[in-house]
Amino acid sequence: MNDIPGYTFQKEAGGVLNYTMDSNGLEVLVYPQDLAPVSVFMVTYRVGSRNESTGETGVTHFLEHMMFKGTDRFNKESGTSVFNELQKSGARVNATTWMDRTNYYALLPTERIEKVIEIEADRMRGARLWPEDVASEKTVILNEHDQGENEPSRKLYQSVWSTAYVAHPYRHPTIGWRSDIEDVSAESLRSYYDRYYWPSNATVSVIGSFDVGDTLALIRSHFEGIERGPDSYDGVSTREPDQLGERRTTIRMAGEPAMLMIAYRGLAATDSDAAALSVLGATLSLGKMSRMQQQIADKGLVVSISAVSSAHAYPGLFYIFAAITPGQSHDDVEVAIQAVLDEVLENGITQEELDRARSQFIAQAAFSRDGAYSVASGLNEAIAVGDWTLFTSAEERVRAVTVENVNAVARRIILPDSRVVGQFEPAR
Repeated sequence: MNDIPGYTFQKEAGGVLNYTMDSNGLEVLVYPQDLAPVSVFMVTYRVGSRNESTGETGVTHFLEHMMFKGTDRFNKESGTSVFNELQKSGARVNATTWMDRTNYYALLPTERIEKVIEIEADRMRGARLWPEDVASEKTVILNEHDQGENEPSRKLYQSVWSTAYVAHPYRHPTIGWRSDIEDVSAESLRSYYDRYYWPSNATVSVIGSFDVGDTLALIRSHFEGIERGPDSYDGVSTREPDQLGERRTTIRMAGEPAMLMIAYRGLAATDSDAAALSVLGATLSLGKMSRMQQQIADKGLVVSISAVSSAHAYPGLFYIFAAITPGQSHDDVEVAIQAVLDEVLENGITQEELDRARSQFIAQAAFSRDGAYSVASGLNEAIAVGDWTLFTSAEERVRAVTVENVNAVARRIILPDSRVVGQFEPAR
């Protein structure tokens, strides 16, 4: 399968074959599986809210919505809208935007995959972005924004990120600040689209039951005529300055239960210690035998608690998120969490804890490869952070983590001066 006309084979990892289209540099990942005759076709653009500057927050997400408004070939007026055409093919269709990427995908019978290939190729450079469509979609997005403003957990999460980052664009909500959404225009969307929607900034992924040669030929027939686009794209040049002391933020609004989020400056997903940091989170909170479950949840202080290492292209956050049991206080839960962290910093984790966390991670990795959609989701996030093989090597990297690795990364990350504490207090 290495010698495919119109492509240069790059590498194989974990059953995923990596090609580059010769005409325009489009990266293509194919993962054939001997399953039911369905496939996921996905296009991931390496642009997310991290690429937005002050005054244009939310434009990535807005553009995602606008990509379904059609092209000159596929549009509502002619009865050939993107949704109609794909749903006629039996496809489940959606798109998502996050900090480091935007993706468009469809799960459909493999025999009808050419239709989604045709549509994605057409709208890569042919999106209409008409002013009247922008105006109507703006109402939809503002409603989505306002619904999120009424969700306490979402408000707390965003408040902690915005407090943790003073310079880096990870401080902005992916949906954008409301005033910026209100100011979005067809011209600003066109400018953003023309900056980032090109073959050289995209990865096509196909996962499922299909013939590799035939599918690559179909992709080539629809995509190869598209101009390559820029040779390089602006990354995030702003480096977040060192945090020199604890920061705190409080959200008060209607809702239940009370919540607490404690965050520390984490690692980029490609950092050599990223796997160890994820294992640390699992050791702390994953499963009934974890420290926070036994020492905090089982004592009735919280309804739920989790420790998470966010995976992003640039250093994200390592955080603990707790839903507090009614009648318990933020202060008591914070003290209990800190006691667990102090114990880890002083004495480290044990081999038994590592083995248990590793087994749980390996099981999760297996689940993430169960079915075409699950694989597409995992690949999408790995593409976003800059290395798609992080998905295929996840189990290997976790197996290589040692007790010493976990203890060292705990001392590297859990620092008093880099702590951000967020509280949600239900309004009375």
